[in-house]
Order: sequence, then structure tokens, then C-alpha cells
Amino acid sequence: MKVSTLLLLGTLSIQNTTLAFTGSSSLTPPNREVSRKSNIVVSSAKAPDNDVASVEFPPPLSNVDRIKRASKFWSSAIPIVLSYYSKGAELEVKRAFTGQSLTKEEEEIIWNEQHSKGATKLADTIRSLKGFYVKTAQIIASRQDLFPAQYTEALSDFTDNVDPLPSSLIKAVICKELLNRGEKFEDVFCEFDDTPLGAASVAQVHRAVLTEKYGGKEVAVKVQRPSIESKLMGDIANLKALAKTFRENDALPLDYYTVFCELEKQLQDEFDFVAEAVAMDRIYDCVTKDENGIPCESPIVLPRPVSGLVSKRVLVMDYLKGVPLSRAAEEMLKRGINPNSPESQLFGRKLLRSLTDVFGRCILETGFFHADPHPGNIFVLEDGRIGLIDFGQVKQISGRARETLAKVMLALNERKSDTNPEDLEKIGNLALELGVELNSNSQKEGPAAVAMWLFDGSVETLPGGYDKGELSPNSPVKELKSFPQDLVLVGRSSILIKGLSNRLGIPWSLSREWAPIARRVLEGNQGSAKRTKQQENKVRIRDVYVIFKSWAKGKASRAITRLPSSLRTRVAAIVLKVQKFKEAKSKKR
Repeated sequence: MKVSTLLLLGTLSIQNTTLAFTGSSSLTPPNREVSRKSNIVVSSAKAPDNDVASVEFPPPLSNVDRIKRASKFWSSAIPIVLSYYSKGAELEVKRAFTGQSLTKEEEEIIWNEQHSKGATKLADTIRSLKGFYVKTAQIIASRQDLFPAQYTEALSDFTDNVDPLPSSLIKAVICKELLNRGEKFEDVFCEFDDTPLGAASVAQVHRAVLTEKYGGKEVAVKVQRPSIESKLMGDIANLKALAKTFRENDALPLDYYTVFCELEKQLQDEFDFVAEAVAMDRIYDCVTKDENGIPCESPIVLPRPVSGLVSKRVLVMDYLKGVPLSRAAEEMLKRGINPNSPESQLFGRKLLRSLTDVFGRCILETGFFHADPHPGNIFVLEDGRIGLIDFGQVKQISGRARETLAKVMLALNERKSDTNPEDLEKIGNLALELGVELNSNSQKEGPAAVAMWLFDGSVETLPGGYDKGELSPNSPVKELKSFPQDLVLVGRSSILIKGLSNRLGIPWSLSREWAPIARRVLEGNQGSAKRTKQQENKVRIRDVYVIFKSWAKGKASRAITRLPSSLRTRVAAIVLKVQKFKEAKSKKR
């Protein structure tokens, strides 16, 4: 897989995300009182007025509909692509006849006009077709570092705004999927918000409250759009066919065919909510127990599925009260919070630490991790904690890849310097062992430079004279010929964290943070079986202390959010100074 695939699958919108510290009063959950003020309709959980059978379900696409849909896509997409070839040829002809070349400024004006026309046409096409094309628009809109600004701006409206299905149809799907014989909708839900919390291309989510029979708690209900699978898979088949046609053309900046092949695999997993519920539990078990199986406090909050209320197309889970990270800047402005305040900076560091810990443990300890991390799936909760949602895309990497990754982390962390030949050779060989392939004319430091670029954001200068910027002509990324598909989504997670650290202005080394986990993984806890009874008693006391310390730390963090604003700022400033002092001391070692 080409590195361009890895970059596109990063799906980041960090450039437009400003982090805000959120105290208990800064984020308001969509409860009943607030819902009325924001025009959210809350029903008393009555089922549709008529029988479920009377609600008309959208039929799967017929062969004729598929042909029409494909024709509309091709009739719009091909002219956009060909217009770039035409414009390039036009400029070459002018240059050949006149013998004069345009200045960079003149070329930029011409191509900006071309981008504007193409972006407008593409947005109109996606708005008409919807389906998987909306997902493609979301990816393009979130990668300002890879696509022209005209395209990211024209497609930005597709990020969170997808037309929701009517609540009557949603309730009909729930009744069909979840209810037992003789059971009514109101037997399961005593309250159900008709307006969804969010509507995406595959599913939409509603807030609800369960009846006492099912636990009586507030939940989120994820409902798959009827007959959406055939529609989306047909869409991605069209995109693959178009991308394959232009795969060998150097004029295109990315290997789009490989991108859509990988997205096709991910998309297939998103249609099974039972598998998603299993994934939620697996990741929860990983992050709520330490390496010895002792319960510990998770760095982030994960929703849990509600037993007995999960099917292939409906998933009932815990409701996390907060807003996605992608809307943190908006909430911050509403509450008058200064983005440069100690509270905001402290929260940013907490966010970085939490995501680093969770992804490090999942990737290195079990190889099973959340494969769709982006600011829309990361939540800032009302008590200041971090939440992670949407487990429709997960990844399991092989044990061998996991072990080699752990070795890479240790080699990076234990290197004597960024230029020591022995260290560079060791790091480079491990990178090649992972399956990374470089161009034949790349420098010998290339493999090591790629590993440092991906897993050590604190590096000032990369070996071999390579630049840190991924879009620079001299970036080590440009040397990559292919990247193993098994590790594409690992790279996606590391790029997310790297983007956050850059946005926060915090030099962050994943290899340094993940090294202790990597060491435990490689050691395999072999010494645990040899402990004497006396040692086991000491371990138990230590574990109790660790659990208590973790619990107290979480309590203290949440207590800070409940302090008066002025006092909270002072406390946050002190804590921030302590953290920076520890970081500076750690770098000197």
C-alpha cells in the first residue's frame, strides 16, 4: 500500500480543532429540558401510530437503479478528472508556442479557479447521490493537508450533516429488530427523542430512556438505515472502478484505488452491530485491567452495550453526555473560555495522554483496537473526561506484527542519538521487517527516518537530512513505495495523536510513551509465575495502592472542574507548571 493511502486514511480534522477545557457547566447534555429549548422533539416512547407492517421500508436498489446511479456518478466524475488533464495540456501548449513559463503566482490563480469549478461540481454530485459518496466527502473535507482548500471547504458541510430518516421508520426498524413476541415499543423505552443526536451514511443515533424492566437508564440507540448496505457497496464499487482507470497516472497525488479497497473492507464490518458490540466489550476489557489482570481506571470513558438489546441493525448502549471534539471550539466560544488558558492547555495534555495510553495498550497488548479515530468520534464529556464512541471499524493485527512494533518502540526509545549508525541500522531493519518498502534510490537512513517520523514527534532533525513535514518534497514519506495493509490503521492512530500534539505545540514521542508497554509485551510477564507467596502478598498491597492512587487521581481531576472559575484557573496553572517541569526533567535523563 502506498504511503498516500496511509495519509488519506488518517482522516484528521485537527487543523480546524481548538481544544477547550470543559468543566461541569461548560457542556450541557441534551436532556429533556434542554431538548425543548433546542427544538428537539421528545416523545413518550409510543410506537408508530400504525402497525410496524404499515411503515414502508426503502427497498434495496434494483439493477436499473444501480445503473442510473452509476451513470450519474460517472457522468459527473469523468469530466472533473478530464478537466485537469485538459487544463494541464493547455498550459503546456501555451508554454511550447510562446516559450514563456507562467510565474508561480499566475499558475496558482489558474489552478485555484480549476479547483473551485471541480469542487462545486463534486459537491453537487455528492449532495444528489449521497450514500458512500458522503463518506468520501467527509474524508476529503478532513484532510486539509492533502487536498486543495476549495475541495475541503466545499465538502465541509458533509462532515456532520446527513439528512435523518423519519422517526416513524426508525421506530419500525427497532420494533422489527429488538422486540420480543407480544412486546410493544413502550415496553422497552419510556422516552425516545424523535430528533437524532447524529445522522451518518450508515446509521443514525437517538437518545432514549429505558423502562425499569430494562434498567431504566439513559441510552443511545444506533439504528442502521434500511437497505443501505447494497447502496453503499455499489457506490464504493464505482469509486474503485474510476480509481483503477487512473491508477498508473502520475498526475494524481494519491493511489485512490488502494484507498477505496481498504475502505471497502472497513465498510463491510460497519453493517454488523453485533460485531460492534463485541468489539466494545473487548476494548473495554483491555483498558480497564492492567497487565496483571487487576482492575484499573480507564484513561477514557467507553460506552457499553445493553445486554439483550443488540441486533445486527440496532445497538442500544450507554449514553455519553458531551460533545464531539470537532465541536469543542464552538462550545468554548459559547462559554467564553480562552483557548490559551491554563484549563484549556491542561485539558489538551490530558486528551493527548488518554489517547496515547488507550491506543498503546490496545495495539501492543492485544493487537485489537479502534480503527476509526477522528475528532467526531472523540467526545469531551460534561465532567471533563474523554469519551470514545463508534466501534464499527476495528482492526486486529497479527501477533508477529505486534511484536515487531514493540521492538520498534524500544529501539527508538533506547537509541543513543538520532545519528548513531548502529541505532539507525537497527531501527531501519525493524521497519523493513514490518513490511515497509522504500524506493530503490532512497537513502540508507530512509527506513529509520520513516519510523521516527511516524512514532517520534519530538525529533528535531530526521536522519539523512529528511524534512519532518509530510508534504515536503524531501519528506521520508516520499521515499515509501508501499506500506503493509495490516499496519495502515496503526499509522492512522499515530497520525491522529501526532496531529493533536502539533496542534497543542507539545513535542510528543509515541515511542517513548509506548516503550514501557512494549517492554512488558516482549517480556511476556514470564517472571510472574515464579513469585513466592510473600512476593504475591507484596504485589497485592502494591496493586491496591495503584488502584487507590488511580481512583484518587480521577476524583481530584473531576473535582477541579467543579471549582469556581477563578479558583479553577489558578489550580490548573499550578498543575500545568508541575507537568511541564516533569516533562523537562524527563528529557534531560
